[in-house]
Amino acid sequence: MVFSAQQGEPATPVVVQPGAPGQPTRTLPPSTRATLPPYSPADVQFMQHMILHHAQAVEMTSLIESHTQNKQLRSLGERISRSQSDEINFMKRWLTTRGEPASPAMHEMPGMDMSSHQMLMPGMLTSKQVDALRKAKGEEFDELFLKGMIQHHNGALTMVKDLFNSAGAGQDAELFNFATDVDSGQRAEIKVMQTMLDQKLK
Repeated sequence: MVFSAQQGEPATPVVVQPGAPGQPTRTLPPSTRATLPPYSPADVQFMQHMILHHAQAVEMTSLIESHTQNKQLRSLGERISRSQSDEINFMKRWLTTRGEPASPAMHEMPGMDMSSHQMLMPGMLTSKQVDALRKAKGEEFDELFLKGMIQHHNGALTMVKDLFNSAGAGQDAELFNFATDVDSGQRAEIKVMQTMLDQKLK
């Protein structure tokens, strides 16, 4: 809590730290600054890789308007595009605030598909799959898109699982909340897409 000094005196903020139960509160020096919670290299890598992962999903949804008239798919695509674009902005902000780059150094990117200089993280579509999606129209596009995005979303779930399995990772509250939101949101979207796919394949 910050209290202003009495009137007539210079308004130097007073920083008060509540004590533990049974302990008195402490007045901290005015130079006290809030510090960000600690984060781990695995947290940084998760955010950097998830930005690239989300970017491919946004790229996939950008094909919908010119490739299909399916209203249900268009609505789903808009939702995925909006949520993942917002999440990319959040992840970039999280990294910048901590003085970390928004993208990983090239030598830190295992599994590079050198033919297209594309990093293949869990669930990401290969350049061949992306080409097939670009060439497809109508019903064929719908089916390829749904299968591809289910694969993509499952990859994101793997990335979240790997983060929480890394010692000392996922302790930052903002990152923890974000990662659990990604997990629950993408699980829900997978169910919706699986239902749409099952109806198409009947």
